[in-house]
Amino acid sequence: MYTPKGKFGWYELMTPDTAASATFYSSVIGWGTKEMGSPEAPYTVFLVGEHGVAGMMPLPPGAPPSWIGYIHVDDVDAHCAKITEGGATIWKQPTDVPGMLRFAVASDPQGAAFVLFTSNPDMKTPDNFPVAPTPGTIGWNELYAADLESAWTFYSTYFGWTKLTDMDMGAMGTYRLFDEGDNKPMGAGGIMTKPPAVPRPYWGFYFNVDSTSAAIERTTAAGGSLLNGPSQVPGGGWIATAADPQGVVFSVVSQNK
Repeated sequence: MYTPKGKFGWYELMTPDTAASATFYSSVIGWGTKEMGSPEAPYTVFLVGEHGVAGMMPLPPGAPPSWIGYIHVDDVDAHCAKITEGGATIWKQPTDVPGMLRFAVASDPQGAAFVLFTSNPDMKTPDNFPVAPTPGTIGWNELYAADLESAWTFYSTYFGWTKLTDMDMGAMGTYRLFDEGDNKPMGAGGIMTKPPAVPRPYWGFYFNVDSTSAAIERTTAAGGSLLNGPSQVPGGGWIATAADPQGVVFSVVSQNK
């Protein structure tokens, strides 16, 4: 049954060089790695301690190297039908990963990609699962939309997100903080109209680190490049955005510059 709610619950890197990417992110973010796939379908899980917080797979044919976020919903099939009515595109129809989840790959009406998934109800989250701002956890979800208001209509309608506040970013326009239902003081993420220099709408993700400046140093030492930052944001945190050696954009956040 369709219910208009959803929360980000998993993150996945699609890359042309999984071995190099494993080394890079282990160095920069501090993740451990564990191979969970098969020779026919290799899959790497990024770990904080013993717990998986994100995954990695070889780049599928025709897909751009990127991070993609998984949004948990009660019923993938019903949700696919609903978001299609709202102008979304389904790129991969609902598919089962036996014993784990059912998922579908989609993009919103402006072209930003995401994955819908419904997990196996028998797979419970451990009591000691790491939470933000523990280094290695995911700290923020950010959409660079073609148009803020129409993107907001889509996500608030089909995922039940609520607006916390609009922040005036001057020449960059409005930055909208949204809540997924967890009532976090700063919410779960933000949405803004992308600057003209950003070629396409996309979801970006911020990884918690010990120190933003130290993570930048590790990034450049490992062959990545700094795109902007470090910058201080409301709430006192420090952020930076970078690209890994394969050109995939990611961001880091910490309370320490």
